[in-house]
Amino acid sequence: MSGRLSGKRVLLTGGVANIGLAILEQFIAEGATVSVVDIDAERGAAVEKRFGGAVKFIRADLSQEAEIKAAISQAAEWMKGIDTLCLNAGIQLSGRLEDFSTGDWDKVFAINVRANFIFVRESVQELRKSGKASVVLMSSLAGKRGAAGLLAYSSSKAAVIGLTTTLAIELARDGIRVNAVCPGWIDTPFNQPVIDFIGGREKQESLVPLVIPLGRQARAEEVAPLFVFLASDESSYVTAQSINVDGGIYN
Repeated sequence: MSGRLSGKRVLLTGGVANIGLAILEQFIAEGATVSVVDIDAERGAAVEKRFGGAVKFIRADLSQEAEIKAAISQAAEWMKGIDTLCLNAGIQLSGRLEDFSTGDWDKVFAINVRANFIFVRESVQELRKSGKASVVLMSSLAGKRGAAGLLAYSSSKAAVIGLTTTLAIELARDGIRVNAVCPGWIDTPFNQPVIDFIGGREKQESLVPLVIPLGRQARAEEVAPLFVFLASDESSYVTAQSINVDGGIYN
């Protein structure tokens, strides 16, 4: 690796598994120092041990505003500031419209949208001091196209796209760039709810060549490099974008 993030102080949410772990691995390989915020204490301790002094794990329930604020404070103190917010944490729940509860709808929006808003609001003073700050949010192709059985998830990811463009416009004068990544079909356990909804793994795999022009699902490590680019100074003139990583589905 080339040290593209050397000296960057990153707060990464959801960095202990799936795409988040792939992002963490590539951020560390490129020279960043990372505070990982996640609810999974066991996996969090494992990543902190694995990466030594380059990573600090901070446990937080992102449905709780007070815990988000405390996590930001701990991260900023440990890293002596924050240059990049990488807001990857999310949840996915599936179900038909008439079977989907209001409680589950609120749970999805609390983690996928509300937490991101709080993270940016409460970190903005640190980001302003950075001088070259970047915010990278995790959206989804589902936020652009929608998907049967993913009403709450698709709606929440569409909201993330709206949040991204609005924050980018508002924070541009502060030198803070804001972008989103929109993965398509990525082969990770995170997508199990939609796999179950469409009839299982075999059914999903039968759809892959029909739906994805490249004819396969992506691996998590194929999504992470875009986060590196958007966190780095290489993307200094890129803001307000929601960029697909989808094998050609959205065309």
